[in-house]
Amino acid sequence: MLSGAEKRSEPVTKYVINGGNPLNGEVEISGAKNAAVAIIPAALMVDGVCRIENLPQISDVTLLLNILKEMGADIRLVNKKTIDIDCTHVGTSTATFSSMRRIRASYYLIGALLGRFGNAHVAMPGGCNFGGVRPIDQHIKGFTAMGAKVNISNGIVSAVTDVRLKGASVYLDVVSVGATINTMLAATLADGMTVIENAAREPHIVDLANFLNSMGADVRGAGTNVIKIRGVKRLRGGFYSIIPDQIEAGTYMAAVAGAGGRVVIRDVIPKHLECITLKLLEMGVSVANNGDNVVVSRSGPLLKTSIKTLPYPGFPTDMQPQMSAVLCLAEGISTVTEGVWDNRFKYVDELTRMGGEIRVSGRTAIIEGVPYLTGATLKAGDLRAGAALVIAGLCAKGTTMVEGVNYIERGYEKMIKKLTTLGADVKSVYFADEQMLTGSSAG
Repeated sequence: MLSGAEKRSEPVTKYVINGGNPLNGEVEISGAKNAAVAIIPAALMVDGVCRIENLPQISDVTLLLNILKEMGADIRLVNKKTIDIDCTHVGTSTATFSSMRRIRASYYLIGALLGRFGNAHVAMPGGCNFGGVRPIDQHIKGFTAMGAKVNISNGIVSAVTDVRLKGASVYLDVVSVGATINTMLAATLADGMTVIENAAREPHIVDLANFLNSMGADVRGAGTNVIKIRGVKRLRGGFYSIIPDQIEAGTYMAAVAGAGGRVVIRDVIPKHLECITLKLLEMGVSVANNGDNVVVSRSGPLLKTSIKTLPYPGFPTDMQPQMSAVLCLAEGISTVTEGVWDNRFKYVDELTRMGGEIRVSGRTAIIEGVPYLTGATLKAGDLRAGAALVIAGLCAKGTTMVEGVNYIERGYEKMIKKLTTLGADVKSVYFADEQMLTGSSAG
């Protein structure tokens, strides 16, 4: 054991940002994280090889693929963004690996395994913790309606049924993306029709439905609040390409709004960005659609606005921290109300350390704009909060150092490389024993 002055800190990677540079150029948006982490578990139900294209290169995807490998799936890398998955020889309905506690979306394995085998034993998931309660009671409601018995003991969720799941009517008490997806997965191979009412409508739910249908499922109504799934006997192999990431695109839109400049954001679906676009226009930011690209620019002052997060097509909760960071520099007083989670303002303390003027009361943050932010050493506590701190660092005077970048890399592909290409002065730096060892702008 080392003690006193002999103790050494754990090696860690941090982002070092020298703020003040406007962003200019082009950035390509990756495949949607939230779609990928639902589609990969869905591959467990496919009898044969399914080729998935436009996979984002992020740690959440890597973790899920490794979990499937441990369960016996044959996974072949075709290229950096394309894989072949063959789960034909997966013979277990148990997934209790320690790695599952590092990713929230591992709970989609419950619905997929329950649909395929009629039972599932899955470790409780981990992932981001931003202070709100993220229960799975609505997931369980869907499973039990279809005839499964669910028990949670010693951190393991067990869902079992004596026979094939039966189609049922499921009314979700709250609009839940996770419960909608898990119920869809379980119902895909069930006997009969399942109707999900008060379903979530997010783009990645539509993408999952399209994936399932391309493999032979019968899912209708995705994108509305009523989804109907007629169970089929089997899913066959096929090809599918994941949609662009709505939140990654929105994050770069917010970064341009804060730092200034002009950026062409390529390979997006502009309709998915409408709620973000409208708020940026209110803030004095120019946003122009051009086919599957959007052009975002700002040269004048930022203006105040009010934001309330809501289920899609409302303003996404996953964009709330990034927009709050930008509003720190807007003229006047803005309000940001969180309408999805109980508490998603843990990152506010980090922004106030940079000079942001923010007061939080319950689910609402009141943000009084300041002329500038000042660089500081910050710590990301979750994925989107981490992105917000990066944006704040890009806008700030001086140097900002962001710790906890493992959260950011869960959902953003090559963020450092993309920002550097746009003219940002940002590096991923490895520290050990409190000394900088290596630095890279390639990310």
